[in-house]
Amino acid sequence: MRFLPEEEQRRLIAATFARSDLTLEELWMRYFALGGSMSLLDLDAYLNGLVPLPRVDRDMLAHAVNERLDEVSGPARAPYSHSTADAKPLHGPLKALVDLLEGAHRAPPERLPAVVAEAGHALDLTIGVYLADYDQCTLVPLRPGAAELDIDSTVAGDVFRRAGTTLTRDGTLWTVLLDGVERLGVLEIVPAGDADPDDPALREQCRWLATLLGHLVTITTQYGDGLDCRRRQRHRGSPAELLWQNLPPMTAATESVVVGVSVQPAYELCSTAFDYALSEHRAQLAMFDAGVRGRGATTAVVTALAAYRAARHDGASLTGQFTAVAAELAGRPDTPAVGGVLAELDLATGLLRLVGAGQPLVFRGCEVLPATGGALPRFTPDGGPPPVTEVRLEPGDLLALCSPGVAETADGAGSPFGRARIAEQLGRDAGELSPEIARRLTRAVLTHGGGEFRQDAGVLIARWVPR
Repeated sequence: MRFLPEEEQRRLIAATFARSDLTLEELWMRYFALGGSMSLLDLDAYLNGLVPLPRVDRDMLAHAVNERLDEVSGPARAPYSHSTADAKPLHGPLKALVDLLEGAHRAPPERLPAVVAEAGHALDLTIGVYLADYDQCTLVPLRPGAAELDIDSTVAGDVFRRAGTTLTRDGTLWTVLLDGVERLGVLEIVPAGDADPDDPALREQCRWLATLLGHLVTITTQYGDGLDCRRRQRHRGSPAELLWQNLPPMTAATESVVVGVSVQPAYELCSTAFDYALSEHRAQLAMFDAGVRGRGATTAVVTALAAYRAARHDGASLTGQFTAVAAELAGRPDTPAVGGVLAELDLATGLLRLVGAGQPLVFRGCEVLPATGGALPRFTPDGGPPPVTEVRLEPGDLLALCSPGVAETADGAGSPFGRARIAEQLGRDAGELSPEIARRLTRAVLTHGGGEFRQDAGVLIARWVPR
């Protein structure tokens, strides 16, 4: 087997990419769908000879270019790092990968379970797919006739909560279904014949199968409703539909920070929104709330969200972002007032900067740091932006941004959930994954409110984990 020198492969990939009629973003999407993990910026840097790539990533990139060249031009192909046979694999892990990729090509979302089943056959596995519903209470099966599974009381739910893998006594392997770091659901994997579910190689194959499938679930959901409809337990109102279409994923992470979010009620959400932007050097976080669930609340928070993103994309400072949101809302006097908190975390030093005291709580271990917590400042142009508060975080510290509905939700006797209960719940769950901490807090608020959300409850958790 002859391996191609790395620099020669990079040069030829760049040359064939130039003939592929793809944009850089389109090439990255194809590479990402194959299971690649580098960012768009890393891809650009590699093609320009600024950074190296592992061989497996180079070959995935070559395959992405070759797929496009096969579509438009025929034989001119980017080279792989070693000579390969042209024959399609007939069995084993590579066949499972090819079956999954070829089966998903131009497949509508609802066909994905059958594609997964076919890929599983190449590994002698029977694979069932379960997706979490939008309330994050239930794992919904994609296989007709299979029962739904409760997230808080089943083995599959435990796997989802921990984002882990579990082998049950009957030989069934349960593993979390991820798109990057976002939990989408779980896979139920039943080995056939003599396959050993404890075999490390089999578990590794299941891991990359779940990773690729997670990407495909997200991608196909963007152009069809087949999988999204299965996750919905009831009708979603138009205000909630508008908000969900404008929100980023509920989980995101880099090597230095992990963000997890929960917003409820999922099907009647109308007055709370969140946002974040993660980079190599900083994490920018935001929470917006209109305070009321009446007419205009959704328009108000979407307007605030859009104004914040526009200012952030322009490189505005925290106070500049606050001013931009306030100015945009001031031009819409018919919409409710919007409160919010804007935060910026320096991922090298741990310096957290907040516009106003805001509503955030910072946890070190199980203790709340002093001088955090308070009312959400309103985005109004009167008097300018509130002062910037600075807090120095230590590795592992937890930042929680909560909408007012979290603390204000009352029980049957009229007693609000309150800041003390927020602190107690967060302290109890501080060792969990960020998205699980957020999920458990909104579940606790729902229980306190007697099974009903009278206000929107939004929780954003960010944990600083410096390299």
